[in-house]
Amino acid sequence: MLAEFPVVDGHNDLPWALREKAGYDLDRLDVAADQTGRLQTDLPRLRAGGVGAQFWSVYVRAGMAGDDAVSATLEQIDCVDRLLARHPAELAPALTADDMEAARAQGRIASLKGAEGGHSINNSLATLRALYALGVRYMTLTHNDNIAWADSATDEPGVGGLSAFGREVVREMNRLGMLVDLSHVAATTMRDALDTSEAPVIFSHSSARAVCDHPRNVPDDVLERLPANGGVAMATFVPKFILPEAVEWTARADENLRAHGLHHLDTTPEAMRLHAAFEAANPRPVATAATVADHLDHMREAAGVDHIGIGGDFDGTAFTPRGLDDVAGYPNLIAELLGRGWSRTDVAKLTWHNAVRALRDAEAVARDASARRGPSTATLADLDG
Repeated sequence: MLAEFPVVDGHNDLPWALREKAGYDLDRLDVAADQTGRLQTDLPRLRAGGVGAQFWSVYVRAGMAGDDAVSATLEQIDCVDRLLARHPAELAPALTADDMEAARAQGRIASLKGAEGGHSINNSLATLRALYALGVRYMTLTHNDNIAWADSATDEPGVGGLSAFGREVVREMNRLGMLVDLSHVAATTMRDALDTSEAPVIFSHSSARAVCDHPRNVPDDVLERLPANGGVAMATFVPKFILPEAVEWTARADENLRAHGLHHLDTTPEAMRLHAAFEAANPRPVATAATVADHLDHMREAAGVDHIGIGGDFDGTAFTPRGLDDVAGYPNLIAELLGRGWSRTDVAKLTWHNAVRALRDAEAVARDASARRGPSTATLADLDG
């Protein structure tokens, strides 16, 4: 089935893993070879997993600010471009929905870029446009911390959702054809973005809050608004976002890293050794493919089968569910859904059609919006004071 309708995965942090583990030296960690034990992603396992399109995250940490964040984002973009140039038989550069379909017809993996966090544009709409010109096709409005114009799910309320400048960012993304990604943002920001956006929004890697009450997940009232918007919520696999028992355990594991002077998102060899020692002393609650399927069942009920997708967050998490250990695991999730009575038609929407349609609809909105208005020259100071 995945040979016909492969997975469009909304979020993979391989570029950051290559930065952290190899300093962007693509010879040191050659993804043409099996990198099990070092990475959760490589080309053989992408093939085994039935992945047909990947949004590569050009994430930079929220602690980076100003021009440092912009420069690091450019380095991440360069990493993706170098991967595509190095593996042209396997990875196809993609900017549009038509490019995604063409790659599928060629048997290549359509490769798109997604920026993770509005700090990547340093409050500059010109920088936003530059990222779009470099191939970025979604931007997550925040990461784990608030920014000047948008509130994060995992920070204290700042501007109460989106500020006036934040709404202008959304409108400019609509004019460009860049998808507005609402993973990581506060529920107030989700609602403000839905009130503002003319185009479909996405959640590139978020699950259902009703199933696991974590602020990174999507409340039902927001899921219920996706049909009117045309958006897509892409369920993630990160155990602390999908398994209630894993929330407290992961908080203690992250604190263990910080106690050793490491960032809680580190997946470096030293961090993984610390994680292994912690887990040996404190057995980890284990999520499975069925755990993810529980979220997808609920998201399908709340939003409808035309508005859900998959965003694994591989190489952005130290822990993964059993059966979804790496990018080769997607067939286990599909088998679980088919076993629950999902039809082939519905699974094809989940894996391929919904994400492609959302990008195509955003492109149509952009054609109309760009005919009505030119590039915005608004600034944070202009709109927010």
